[in-house]
Amino acid sequence: MKKISLNETHLALEAKMVPFAGFYMPVQYEGVTAEHLTVRNSVGVFDVSHMGEFLVTGENALPLIQKITSNDASKLEIGDAQYSCFPNENNGIVDDLICYRIEKDTYLLVVNASNIEKDWNWISKYNDTFGAELKDVSDEYSLLAIQGPKAIEAMQSLSSLDLADISYYTFKIGDFAGIENVLISATGYTGSGGFEIYCKNSEVLHIWNKVFEAGSTYGIKPIGLAARDTLRLEMGYCLYGNDINDTTSPIEAGLSWITKFTKDFVNHKALAKQKELKPEKALVAFQLDERGIPRQGYDIVDNDGNVIGNVTSGTMSPCLQKGIGMGYVLTKLSKTGAQIYIQVRKKAIPATIVKLPFYRKPI
Repeated sequence: MKKISLNETHLALEAKMVPFAGFYMPVQYEGVTAEHLTVRNSVGVFDVSHMGEFLVTGENALPLIQKITSNDASKLEIGDAQYSCFPNENNGIVDDLICYRIEKDTYLLVVNASNIEKDWNWISKYNDTFGAELKDVSDEYSLLAIQGPKAIEAMQSLSSLDLADISYYTFKIGDFAGIENVLISATGYTGSGGFEIYCKNSEVLHIWNKVFEAGSTYGIKPIGLAARDTLRLEMGYCLYGNDINDTTSPIEAGLSWITKFTKDFVNHKALAKQKELKPEKALVAFQLDERGIPRQGYDIVDNDGNVIGNVTSGTMSPCLQKGIGMGYVLTKLSKTGAQIYIQVRKKAIPATIVKLPFYRKPI
């Protein structure tokens, strides 16, 4: 098991540390619900330094990225970020990722920690044809996600950049907490605003301390991965390994919006056909009509008890105080407003298919 740079800091904060994607990671501090509500109402800090980072450079960087990702990276200007995925050759997904355009021929791909080796091998296989320069810098960098409606106000004193000017899915490189050349992005995974800080491992403790000093009057708190999961689920964001994997297609997962058929990418012809003919299954969001908590792996059944799908993510929503989840069902049964049932042990609990997100910011 690897340890992130702030391992001792999290232990000192009495975080519950658990093995996750090959790392010891803080899963919670004071409790999932309290941490979840901190991010929704004020500001919290996640250490997500386990994530993988690959640099792709050279004149063939973009052609390679265009081939291996589903989204259209040619649309990226310097300072833009883009959500995308690596389609495999069998209508599945190798991983989802965020692509940053750093310079004209320099891109940063941020991938899931559990897939670093798999993704590297996948990219390298296709790069044999393109010859771009690849570098895995995952072990050199730390990543903090500062999330919540008060994040910008709480952190502005730490940078000469206008943090409010970093719009959604863009980034800037500049000073932060007295450190130069920090990448500050606004991609988020919580739905409550904020930004991410990419820095060198040697810099992260200094930045962590400065962040908590600056946020002290705003009620800033450290937040674990358990609350990160409940926050992303309230927004309906997919989690690799749960809602998407090697056997689920971006079309089935409702990710057609990041699947651009204006270019040639891995398996694009088969995915285009699947989109045209409609897949047999579709990822839906549902809300329980009665008390209960849906969990990953639970069966989704119809009124007669026939299995029509399975739950991929589920929880008790801290904001809605209702059981919510996502799962795959037969496409013909995936209409919004339709009733389904979640098999919780011996009881089939009625649920309604709803539109995402589950949580909407108060006006």
